[in-house]
Amino acid sequence: MSHWYPVCSLESILPATGVCALVASQQVAVFRPGEDETVFALSNIDPFAQASVLSRGIIAEHQQELWVASPLKKQRFRLRDGLCMEEESRSIASYRARVRDGQVEIAV
Repeated sequence: MSHWYPVCSLESILPATGVCALVASQQVAVFRPGEDETVFALSNIDPFAQASVLSRGIIAEHQQELWVASPLKKQRFRLRDGLCMEEESRSIASYRARVRDGQVEIAV
């Protein structure tokens, strides 16, 4: 059973960027790809560099899917499920994310 944790206000995340949050002892990268209330949450740990950097990655679209590219080694992770484009075995955890009453919430 998961629990919804408040992270920050939606306004705290600029469109086309991400932020890092500590949610139930997990480093979570929260992304807001556009101007609307769509948000995604992935592990913030880059599995290639073992560094907490994915929230600072670049969001891009590829084949009608949204991805974040690691700022270190540039591997891409699909926002909806954490799949690693370059090496599927290095995929990362994804978390349910929503906006409720202007607050971003993550389920873990």
